Amino acid sequence: MNLTLPMGACNAHCHVFGPRERFPYATEATFIPAKDAPKEALYALNDGLGLQRCVVVQSSCHGFDNSATEDAVAMRPQSYRAIALLPTDIADTELRRLDAVGFRGVRFNYMSHLGHHTPIDDVIGLAARLEPMGWHLQIHGSPSLLTDLAPALRRSPVPVVIDHIGRVDAAQGLHQQDFRALLALMRDDRFWVKVSGMDRITRTGPPYEDAQPFAKTLIAEFGDRVVWGNDWPHPNHAGPVPDEQQLVNLIARIATSEAQRERLLVANPQKLYRFGDNT
Repeated sequence: MNLTLPMGACNAHCHVFGPRERFPYATEATFIPAKDAPKEALYALNDGLGLQRCVVVQSSCHGFDNSATEDAVAMRPQSYRAIALLPTDIADTELRRLDAVGFRGVRFNYMSHLGHHTPIDDVIGLAARLEPMGWHLQIHGSPSLLTDLAPALRRSPVPVVIDHIGRVDAAQGLHQQDFRALLALMRDDRFWVKVSGMDRITRTGPPYEDAQPFAKTLIAEFGDRVVWGNDWPHPNHAGPVPDEQQLVNLIARIATSEAQRERLLVANPQKLYRFGDNT
């Protein structure tokens, strides 16, 4: 039996690609999707799974042109929000414009396959300009960054959201240094984590039994600062593309009570992304 999600459940991490005829891929993109993943497909997926709210994260295949993401949010302005990719010298006028159309944070990639890495001091400098708008930073990178960048990230004046369980290696177990570094960051209440990506950190494949304990631990220890997403359409995925319904059903294994699922899927996303505030 499929898991019944609470009212207002949020998919807090997914993407849209194209359609390329309307939203061309960036010429400097480090990857180009094999096929488009337009907003209509995302809407249909979320609706079918019972995910009534959504956060669309700008993909590096579109670079700093956030138009495809903005367009996806524009069609559902009360229930969809967005995370941008931006240069750190972005004008304040553009930040305010993006805020008005539903953007709530900026993502920075520190994965080797995603190209240029923005100097962390520049990221923290931008964060000072995000604070008045109630935005946050979203950080995606290899596990070592949790140690290497931790001192700088702790200087952030805005919340910092760590992607995909910190991209730790599930095979190394809960006591590995990289996961301990993530837990250390999470003890600072400025930090949040996405328990998306069990399919990315697994070494055993679905149903990701080696990865589930990491997500379960984070939810149990930091239940008011954890959100979930399915990472559709799973860009640059090394293993088998996940089954979307299975990902939803696995929420019951990592958030084992209704109260935990309510926080994970409804209350926490509402606090971080402020759905319905741009009426």
